[in-house]
Amino acid sequence: MAGSAAGSAAGARPVMPVAPVVSRRREVSHASARSLLTTLLGEFVLPRERAVWTSVLVDALATFGVEEKSARQALARVAAEGWLISERVGRRVRWVLTPTGRRLLAEGAERIYGFGGGEHAWDGNWLVLLASVPEARRELRHKLRTRLSWAGFGSPTPGVWITPHTGREAEALEVLKELGLAEDAMSFTAAYGAAGSQESMVTRAWDLGELSGRYEEFTAEFAGLRPSGGDAVLHALTRLVHEWRRFPFLDPMLPRELLPARWSGAEAAALFHRRHVEWRPEAQRRWDELTERT
Repeated sequence: MAGSAAGSAAGARPVMPVAPVVSRRREVSHASARSLLTTLLGEFVLPRERAVWTSVLVDALATFGVEEKSARQALARVAAEGWLISERVGRRVRWVLTPTGRRLLAEGAERIYGFGGGEHAWDGNWLVLLASVPEARRELRHKLRTRLSWAGFGSPTPGVWITPHTGREAEALEVLKELGLAEDAMSFTAAYGAAGSQESMVTRAWDLGELSGRYEEFTAEFAGLRPSGGDAVLHALTRLVHEWRRFPFLDPMLPRELLPARWSGAEAAALFHRRHVEWRPEAQRRWDELTERT
């Protein structure tokens, strides 16, 4: 990975220097190779209709401290899941997104880049879903929690899921059908009643304090970052998107009426969209240079 005169020789792999990073140990320890690979595929490979060499992806992951063995294992796992197919050209291998991979990455990109883009009026109604899974079926319980959390649902008490986004009933029903739970589930929409308090229900369903802390960390990490040069900008944009793509899963995007005053998520969202617009053109140009040189 160190730069050298040989790096520009004919037939040599392009060199992608390790860009300076903030909290490198934290970044590597909290980001799996597969997750980082998914970020690279969505940000740089999805917009293009061409294959990408293994060496380009391995070198890009190396700038985040991912060893070559782990990078190749991540590629193999993503391919096994049906996102990529390999093409051998002589002794080298390049990768192409499958239709399934393109669809999943496009859906993810739509949610990631559209997330936090603005507020929506709320009519005060809740979508309530009753769906329970026996304790013995822990894997199924985990899948249900993961899928419904991604859809913006919170659970104030076991077996009860809520969201102020009443239009997500069809999405919830699809999840229940795929997990074989639709037959015994129930759903309805309603306004909050007289017993207890709506604020208490929200607190039990979502840990907004922890979420606010994560937003503050994101803002602190990227507000003062000023990368210079194509490699540094490419690295910074990848980090930016990789960190931000966690929030659509963590944040239920509650209406303003249900959020604490001075909600840190609003500042973080504005920062993400500003930095993405600022860094993306140069990062994309640098990616094209690296892939063309390969």
